[in-house]
Amino acid sequence: MPEADVKWPKKTREIQTPVTDSTRWNGFQFRDDDVVIATYAKTGTTWTQQIVGQLIFRGAAGAAFDASPWVDFRPIPLTEVTAQLDAQTHRRFLKTHLPIDALVFSPHAKYIYVARDGRDTAWSLYNHHAGFTDEAYAMINNTPGRVGPPMERPAADVVEYFREWLDGKGLPMGGTFWEHVQGWWDARHLPNVLLVHFNQLKADMPGEIRRIAAFLEIEIDEARWPAMVEHCTLDYMRAAAASSPMLDHIFNGGSSTFFNKGTNGRWRDALSAADIEKYERAASTHLTPECARWMATGERTA
Repeated sequence: MPEADVKWPKKTREIQTPVTDSTRWNGFQFRDDDVVIATYAKTGTTWTQQIVGQLIFRGAAGAAFDASPWVDFRPIPLTEVTAQLDAQTHRRFLKTHLPIDALVFSPHAKYIYVARDGRDTAWSLYNHHAGFTDEAYAMINNTPGRVGPPMERPAADVVEYFREWLDGKGLPMGGTFWEHVQGWWDARHLPNVLLVHFNQLKADMPGEIRRIAAFLEIEIDEARWPAMVEHCTLDYMRAAAASSPMLDHIFNGGSSTFFNKGTNGRWRDALSAADIEKYERAASTHLTPECARWMATGERTA
């Protein structure tokens, strides 16, 4: 389909919370080869940033994801984020946790959307939320311009956290999990959108790296391929991030908390049958059947 005939997504709302601010994308100066990694949060974001960074930097050692700023993260001054991006001479790769209808969408950038089963997402989100240091809470809550009540520590019990998350609470990213996933699913046929699923990354990371490379039109240096794959493992990323002072400031336990288990299914022996039934009812209510199947399994039929 000619580009002129494509119906591109339009921004229809702003989302502002203690954590995120969608207005920071207004007026953003895209480059035509920008890569935007979009997720709800705790679905494989940093993993995908590392993969894209490894492709761009040709398997160079280190935490490639450090070069990929989170544009809508409110506590970091936008001037600092913009200066970092303006100074980059390599192909830029950015991060957002916004739903598609709250994002300024460029027809020329490439978008990778990463999804995960909501129960696994909530379990990982709890570890993230509960692991914040007092310094992190102060940074988020005391940054001028906060919208909404201050962010507080979550309930001590992960099951209780899941129940609150299912009712629309939890880490105040803005927008619901369901509208986030459905909105990006609906954009799956756009020529510059690629859907990636956490389950597929777990099952066949090398294959998914090659699929992402093909989407980004990056030729893989086969001589660097073994190193590239190694640099995208959880153990490597955790070790590479261990020297990051930022993670020590934000998380109790630093990189070990930020890169937790990276596993699925921890909810299976914790949630009651009633909890699971309520979750599945919500998924079937808010998602189309094809989207719900993909979100839960990574399998696509459409």
